[in-house]
Amino acid sequence: MCPPAGAESVRPRAGDNGGMSGGTKARGRRPGGEDTRGAVLAAARTEFAARGYQKASMRAIARAAGVDAALLHHYFGSKDRLFMAALEFPLDPRTVVESVFAGDPATVGERVAGFVLGLWEQPPVRERLLALVRTAAASEEVAALMRDFMVTELVARVAGLLDLPDPELRVELVMSQVVGLAVARYVIAVEPLASAPPEALAPLLGRTVQGYLTG
Repeated sequence: MCPPAGAESVRPRAGDNGGMSGGTKARGRRPGGEDTRGAVLAAARTEFAARGYQKASMRAIARAAGVDAALLHHYFGSKDRLFMAALEFPLDPRTVVESVFAGDPATVGERVAGFVLGLWEQPPVRERLLALVRTAAASEEVAALMRDFMVTELVARVAGLLDLPDPELRVELVMSQVVGLAVARYVIAVEPLASAPPEALAPLLGRTVQGYLTG
């Protein structure tokens, strides 16, 4: 998977004078640049930690970083993409919904299993996911942020595609299956699960996921 969308560097726009006008330095707002990007991400982490994902605002983050809110929208696009950049989240939930869940319902379990295993089998992505899992396990603050983000950006989106009773519960059961597999296979390394080839696990995981989402 590619790094999260919206994580590109903040650079001045063409023609930007770096906050200078008529030889006088502009006050109250930073010019674009790597220092600005770092300030924005630091302010975002603080705001998300203090207010949670849902209540945090782009305007408050911009104010804390000393930039215009328009700059955040220009470079990060949206709050969820800023969140992913701030926490170095390795995938975009919207991409997951569009590419995995929004296809033929009869094969959704197979697609979910293939996507999950393919993701975790990529060493750079696996390292980042493991870091997030371990950090969330050790910090209630991070766990709350991740929970808030996943419920808002993934669970709600997928549940909206299901025409079944208790759609949110079904999606969260799928998440529990996926997280449980990841912990057992990649963190604890339980055998023979840890050394089983992905192609052997995919059909088994797929059938369970299929039952949750369509059964």
